[in-house]
Amino acid sequence: MRIESPYKLGLNFPTKLAFALVAGLIAASWSLSIAAEPDQVVATVGNHNITEKELDAKIKPQLAPIESQIYDLKVQALNAMADEYLIDQAAKKENLSTADYLKKSLSQHKLTETDAKMYYDQHKEVQTRYPKFDEIKARLTEALQAQRDEEDKAAFIEKLRKAQPLTVMLTAPRINVKTAGHPEIGPVNAPVTIVEFSDFQCPYCGRAEPTLKQVRAKYGDKIRLIYMDFPLGIHDHAIDAASAGRCAGEQGKFWQLHDLMFADQSKLKPDDLKADAKKLGLDTAKFNECFDKGKYKSEIEADMQQGHDLGVDGTPAFYVDGRPLQGAQPFERFQSTIDEELTNGQKQASAK
Repeated sequence: MRIESPYKLGLNFPTKLAFALVAGLIAASWSLSIAAEPDQVVATVGNHNITEKELDAKIKPQLAPIESQIYDLKVQALNAMADEYLIDQAAKKENLSTADYLKKSLSQHKLTETDAKMYYDQHKEVQTRYPKFDEIKARLTEALQAQRDEEDKAAFIEKLRKAQPLTVMLTAPRINVKTAGHPEIGPVNAPVTIVEFSDFQCPYCGRAEPTLKQVRAKYGDKIRLIYMDFPLGIHDHAIDAASAGRCAGEQGKFWQLHDLMFADQSKLKPDDLKADAKKLGLDTAKFNECFDKGKYKSEIEADMQQGHDLGVDGTPAFYVDGRPLQGAQPFERFQSTIDEELTNGQKQASAK
């Protein structure tokens, strides 16, 4: 298995620093874990005892994002260690140093200014920022060469891995989200479930929609998507939109209204939502009564409370088979996690 590099995941720190961070987080986690036994009393309130186990259970959701980061960093470190081992072993077989072996094995194609000019001409946004090619040709050629070298090295390592594949036996941290009765799309028995806490007025949630559509297009029936309400107080019509979605769901049109609301987040006032309900052919009298009476106010508040309990502090927030992904993540981030879950599911099925 391979997890995307820190740079593809949007992590801007160098690999060595990442590994150092892993060590620090693991050390901190270890020191906390050995501080007390599960049944050891860590606090008292009058005659009432609070144990380490009870404390751990209370803070587990808040620790989930940190544990997820530790897991990702560990897997990235394992990928790097595996790559180093494979290259080292291959170099030794040919009695070469690692540097000489890579020099021999990798493509030595050198990019020219002509290649850089071709790239420049194909990317108009570059021309907007740098009107003259001559001003950036040296830096652009160097950057393109570095990218080509990295791609060549990655492709070469993949060939080495085919003979000696990496098997990671770490267990990803997971959080149980209560989703019964919520809008969902995709088969109930899909191998991977994505739970989303979202806000119809949140611009970042809107930006995540094309990515989710891309995920569903790629994986089809392998994905089940469940929607949870988490309207933010800073958005004046977020609760109205959440209520409208619930009322539309009564008539089997949640996802249709969901798409309309995200298509134009500037039209989420009550009159706009009622107009959308009419546009979708809903029973408007039934919809308006449901909406005006705030029929699902307590259910929406329950979603918000569960989100807070799980440590959600912004939207969108995703849980892929219980594994937290915070924010409008790129498609590649979903892809790497989903592929890992599908691979693990296949292994478990084979084992059974």
